[in-house]
Amino acid sequence: MGDLTAMALVISHNKALSTMPLKVSAPLGAAMAFLGMDGSLPLFHGSQGCTAFALVMMVRHFREAIPLQTTAMNEVSTILGGTEQVEAALHNMVKRAKPKVIGLISTALTETRGEDMAGDLKAITARSKDLAGTSVVYCSAPDFEGSLETGWGKAVGAMIRSLVPGPSSQPPLKRVNVLAGCHMTPGDVEAMKEIIEDFGLEPVMLPDLSGSLDGHVPDHYVPTTLGGTTLEQVRGMNRACLTIAVGEHMRISAETLEERTGIPFVLFDRLTGLEAVDKLMVCLSSAAGIPVPPKYRRQRSQLVDAMLDGHFFFAGRAIAVAGEPSFLWTYASLCADLGASIVGAVSTLPSPQLSQLPSETAIIGDFEDLEDQILEAGGADLIIANANARLIAGRHGIPLHRAGFPVFDRLGAAHQTVLGYRGTRDLIFTLGNILMEHPGHGHDLPVQHAEHTHGDPAVAAG
Repeated sequence: MGDLTAMALVISHNKALSTMPLKVSAPLGAAMAFLGMDGSLPLFHGSQGCTAFALVMMVRHFREAIPLQTTAMNEVSTILGGTEQVEAALHNMVKRAKPKVIGLISTALTETRGEDMAGDLKAITARSKDLAGTSVVYCSAPDFEGSLETGWGKAVGAMIRSLVPGPSSQPPLKRVNVLAGCHMTPGDVEAMKEIIEDFGLEPVMLPDLSGSLDGHVPDHYVPTTLGGTTLEQVRGMNRACLTIAVGEHMRISAETLEERTGIPFVLFDRLTGLEAVDKLMVCLSSAAGIPVPPKYRRQRSQLVDAMLDGHFFFAGRAIAVAGEPSFLWTYASLCADLGASIVGAVSTLPSPQLSQLPSETAIIGDFEDLEDQILEAGGADLIIANANARLIAGRHGIPLHRAGFPVFDRLGAAHQTVLGYRGTRDLIFTLGNILMEHPGHGHDLPVQHAEHTHGDPAVAAG
């Protein structure tokens, strides 16, 4: 069984070239966060190519129409400055789409040039009366800094600073703010809302992809997001009794909200797994002043039974996981809880959690690093990563459980739910069935493949 108390050796690979990238750009993460707001329309301040790639990836993953605009910077505006194009874009968007929220997101192109977008935006909104009814939120998220989690966290922080008022003089309501991490699917967000409501509390999710990207079919065409967190809900976050942040990357946003409103926060590094969900139940029970509903006591019993049934198929099996830090932590921890050995752990960003992973080595790198770890360990029984890991899985005949972002070659990626007792139970069944179907599949890779490794510290297979 993986040792959750062991310290993983964290290695950062600063490569000049990545041929099998794992990282997803920060602007895309920021845009995705803004898509969790009702009546929202993200705007990339950069070239058309910056927007096109992000748009295609989100359309393929969610299989929905994604509202995303661009200032379409060209050679001249890149040199002389793009303030005029930002202003023109904002006016056109307000005139044609009438969004309630515009998320203005910088890209590497404009950040490298050094434009003062925050100052420019103040000047634009001051002289533009037609923008008075629209909340324009600026988020600095250049491609060259961070990954999906980075952009998501910056966008949530920007929304808090721009839209949430200061401390309220009125007494707090039975309301709970939830700062959802980017590793939470719309299905996870929906499950979280249901759990909170069952305690008699009102959840305010920021952002709420379960309202806007849950796959519902609108009655008519809407040029902005349809559903999600409303401006009224965000402006009422200062009257909550508690803030819950999900994922280590949401810590900064939670601290920002606490500084702004005075509302205390509780951070959960994951909400998948028996102990993690138990802590959530205790937290909500304390906030609501009522015992945990019988519904969840029964679901907990079902999860315990699922863990007893599933551990026979996880124990001693070799599993490799790759993704954003919070995603990696969630899946690797659960598999280790069930007795598996984590023989590959690759993330996109440095994070305090990486050294606590139940593996010997954690690499900040790409899919090439994951493949090297698998080869060095002598094989793996299962890979858990996004759809781009299919190349490694197919090359070595290893089963792949697709999760995270993007998943473009399977249906229902947005509805995968791994949060809570029921979500954890279903995930154990899903992964356990794969391992059951492929008994002893790993540890049989040809020895000659080992010559392709880069000599990184190996992770011994269990």
